[in-house]
Parts: sequence; C-alpha cells; structure tokens
Amino acid sequence: MEIEERLRWWVLHKMIWHTWVGKRHISIDNIPKGQAKHLHKIIKKIIKELRKEGLVIFKPAHYGIEVSLNPRRIEEIIKYVEENEPKFGRKR
Repeated sequence: MEIEERLRWWVLHKMIWHTWVGKRHISIDNIPKGQAKHLHKIIKKIIKELRKEGLVIFKPAHYGIEVSLNPRRIEEIIKYVEENEPKFGRKR
C-alpha cells in the first residue's frame, strides 16, 4: 500500500512540475517514464483511480489516451502534493 501512495504522489508531482493542466496534456503511456518498468502497470492503474476521483481528465486521441490535471481542482492537488511529500532516506 505504501508504494502505491508514493507513486500517487509521484504522478501528481510530475504532472504539476510539467504543468500538464487543462488543455496541456500528455499520453498516458509517457507518464510512467522515469520509474522502473515493473511499476508502469501500477502507475497506469493509479492514473485511472485519479480519474475516478476527478483529479485528472482523460482526452481520447487516435493514438491513445491523453491525460491532464483537472484545472478546477488544482488547488486541492497542490495541497495534497505539499502535505504528502515522502521523506526519502535511510530509516534509523
């Protein structure tokens, strides 16, 4: 469960960092890039869960699905990312 929570934060953080909000979007296949291959399916599942929650928007294209953050809920998304930033490093 913890890995999914970290990946959820990572996806939202990446989309905010690249400003994929509203009309600016990216292919669902390109979001997992930067993570290990075995996590790609989990990340796509998380993106679909974020859509159900209304945090991301899907736009169909002839080559696949495009994804962007919901501009109506951007303040809520930014607050979530700031509050839930994972603490990296060694456990002591």
